[in-house]
Amino acid sequence: MTNQSITKELKNGVATLTLNRPEVFNSFNKEMAFLLQDELDACEKDDSVRAIILTGNGKAFCAGQDIGEITNPDLNPGFKKILDDHYNPIVTRIRKIEKPIICGVNGVAAGAGANIALACDVVIASDRASFIQAFSKIGLIPDSAGTFFLPRLIGFGKASAIMMLGDKISAEQAEHMGMIYSVVSAETLQEEVSAKAMTLANMPTKALGLTKRLLNESMTNDLESQLKLESKLQIESASTEDYAEGVAAFVEKRKPVFKGK
Repeated sequence: MTNQSITKELKNGVATLTLNRPEVFNSFNKEMAFLLQDELDACEKDDSVRAIILTGNGKAFCAGQDIGEITNPDLNPGFKKILDDHYNPIVTRIRKIEKPIICGVNGVAAGAGANIALACDVVIASDRASFIQAFSKIGLIPDSAGTFFLPRLIGFGKASAIMMLGDKISAEQAEHMGMIYSVVSAETLQEEVSAKAMTLANMPTKALGLTKRLLNESMTNDLESQLKLESKLQIESASTEDYAEGVAAFVEKRKPVFKGK
């Protein structure tokens, strides 16, 4: 399926959502923000989707907000609406969908584009990619949950410096500081991301989703609360068909065939 600003491909349990405004480095306008929300909702509801790839078309992953929209009085919805209706719902969906979401960062990820990438479960970047907290350059503050995720990924001091200075961070630097999972060559990015997505799509989806829920809760839980939640969700995962299959395959010394149930 192809829309003006988002393309979607579903193959072998993997849904690939591609930001498709390459002429403006895949920067977000209202249409693309709402379409991405709709496609994420569709992926969540579709049981045949067991992993999701988010990537960009062209030279950039996403340059953040389309400045042309906010500088046009006839198009600018205002920052409150942009955050409350466009970006915050995207980040919330990425974290709440209990399926693995892999971000394939094919080029520059700036502003909201960088922070949406960092909200994903697995981030793999091209060696031509870079990450920029560009907000301070134009007198704004980081949004799209950047101030939540980045300090947790790389530490308070590094995050503070990167956000205030607005430095361009190469993919290699991002991997070294723990911001992303891995860097691969630009030529093999699509292949590497697809391979990881296929691996995840063939794993026990319910258990992966519960793991994601635990990680989300760990951001605010104390130790006792987290231990209680682990106990509750371990019992839930042990009741799945995939757990029974995993144990049977281990005993029978064969490869398990998980169905995501």
